Amino acid sequence: MLTAVAISGYRSVHDLVLPLSGLNVITGANGSGKSNVYRALRLIAGMAEGGAIRALAREGGLDAVLWAGPEQPVKPGSTAQGTMRTRPIALQLGFASDDLGYLVDLGLPVPAESTMFNRDPVIKRESVFAGPVARPSALLVERRNAHVRVRDDAWHDVPYAPPGHRSILGELGDTQTTPELLTLRNRLRDWRFYDHLRTDIDAPARRPQIGTRTPVLSDDGSDLAAALRTIVEDGGARTLDATIDEAFPGSRIEVAATDGVFTLGLRQSGLLRPLGAAELSDGTLRFLLLTAALLTPQPPELMVLNEPETSLHVDLLPALASLIRRASENTQVVVITHAQRLAELLGEAPEVNALTLVKRSDATDIDGLGMLERPRWDWGKR
Repeated sequence: MLTAVAISGYRSVHDLVLPLSGLNVITGANGSGKSNVYRALRLIAGMAEGGAIRALAREGGLDAVLWAGPEQPVKPGSTAQGTMRTRPIALQLGFASDDLGYLVDLGLPVPAESTMFNRDPVIKRESVFAGPVARPSALLVERRNAHVRVRDDAWHDVPYAPPGHRSILGELGDTQTTPELLTLRNRLRDWRFYDHLRTDIDAPARRPQIGTRTPVLSDDGSDLAAALRTIVEDGGARTLDATIDEAFPGSRIEVAATDGVFTLGLRQSGLLRPLGAAELSDGTLRFLLLTAALLTPQPPELMVLNEPETSLHVDLLPALASLIRRASENTQVVVITHAQRLAELLGEAPEVNALTLVKRSDATDIDGLGMLERPRWDWGKR
């Protein structure tokens, strides 16, 4: 389980360390930095897939996503003014967990006339460490530019120079020399993110699809019918029926298969036939998508939901909160939401970790969390 996530130099985030528990609810006003926390988590996960650099490019490159304020945030009541930079350009991301932690420091390459990619971000430093803080004594794997070393009884150099745009999480990792990298890579690849699941008229979930056993709902929800049927056949029929009945009293899910093509229906009391996926309202379809994601027979170590309340009527929020609480019994869940009602319902659970993001001196901060309560973190130096 992650115990902290650290972000530095990313958009509205100057330097932020979020404490995490099993069930986490992140709220805040528009512009407070919720989306930036979500994107940062996706970037961390992307390090294991080799997709973080491409993701930064899609956001406009490193220059477009760096902390937009002065090197040091201004004091309340003061005006921000440009100053001479004293530290190198850096976007830093990391996390601590019950056993292994990870941090990455991204910057710009040394300019060269022989390339047109001088603005592509490169990895300056990476560390894998044991415990909550990346102290020198806790380091297990360390990368500085292309030089990588690992420690068992003593430090040993790795005879491979990873490209500047590729993380050691994706490039290295075996059971003999770097088992920690293999462990982290598998964990990060298992993280799941659900963000604005499509419910428009052309959404893949509204069309019949070839069905295969689907323990994990896809990002676009195209395999919704197969995912719901998998829940039933893996022993979750009673829980699924109870969830649907709580959200839509007297209703139940029906999945039909013809020559391997699955179709989804929702049978409701008072109707002579089930409503097909193409007929469902956006809110109803979104709730079914979230149900398939949260009742997964194959729980991940971490699931992140970004604004799951979108398109849902307020009457569906209690059922959604029940779903999320049930999922948090088997997986760590982070919910980023605008819906105060959903946050209140989730907050009724004694174990919930409620975090409210605010802007202080134009930088994202956590309301009510003092420096002494903030998780310990050390970025180290290049």
